[in-house]
Amino acid sequence: MRAWEDALAAHGIVAAQVLLTHADIASRRRYLNARDAFDALLSLGAVPVVNENDTVAVAEIRYGDNDNLSADVATLIGAELLVLLTDIAGLYAADPRVDPEAKLIPLVRDIEREAVPVAGGSGSSVGTGGMVTKVEAARKATGGGVEVVIADGRVAGTFPRVAAGESVGTRFVAVPAESRIAARKHWIAWTLKPEGTLTVDDGARTALASGTRSLLPSGVRTIAGAFRRGSAVRCVDPAGVEFARGLAAYDADDARKIAGKKSAEIEPTLGYTFGDALVHKDDLVLLPADRS
Repeated sequence: MRAWEDALAAHGIVAAQVLLTHADIASRRRYLNARDAFDALLSLGAVPVVNENDTVAVAEIRYGDNDNLSADVATLIGAELLVLLTDIAGLYAADPRVDPEAKLIPLVRDIEREAVPVAGGSGSSVGTGGMVTKVEAARKATGGGVEVVIADGRVAGTFPRVAAGESVGTRFVAVPAESRIAARKHWIAWTLKPEGTLTVDDGARTALASGTRSLLPSGVRTIAGAFRRGSAVRCVDPAGVEFARGLAAYDADDARKIAGKKSAEIEPTLGYTFGDALVHKDDLVLLPADRS
């Protein structure tokens, strides 16, 4: 923090330390409070310097890498640009440390088809985030309308060049405004950590594809995980491909009891009801069709 304070002070800018855990982002109330805090700091002209609050974070609520933390913060504050710095020039078609002929990919418009297949694993000895986490962060941020650039942090002048629109590193194009999901659904899909998995049949998968249907218990084959009512869950098809995420209307034990049953059988089975759906359409978000 002293390094940030000294560097920014040279430009007459005040640095403000902000420590977050994933729990701060996963709680909707705390998420909104964090957004208000950032808005207040920025309105005062301070530059927030964000890091994970390691002193209180535990394994279940840890980010573990600054890439995903930065993507969540970028969408939280409505940033225009997220720059992820690493120790190579950007995303390559192959690992440049193995293949010296590997080509840098300067522009990515479709993350699923162009970036995910070539992201590889974590190979850097610096930090805990490799190219996989940077591509995952880019998926999150661009889905919220934030443009992303992955560039070499060791090269002087990177930020001014990126801000000027020069071709530096790999630039990920933000999803067009008309294709973006609402802020709350973006939070459900990309911020919350799923605690369970619902495997649905082909009929339910087809019905949900319209984006206007709830997931009814009759279309659910199996339940995995130990989740509570209101927890985030994955929805996968019979082949195990994840196609949606949502908030569970029932906890895992109750979900297992009503899986495969008609909605009218929920109350007779449980003795109470929280509605006809296991995941209501307002709490359900469809993911890119080829996500796996």
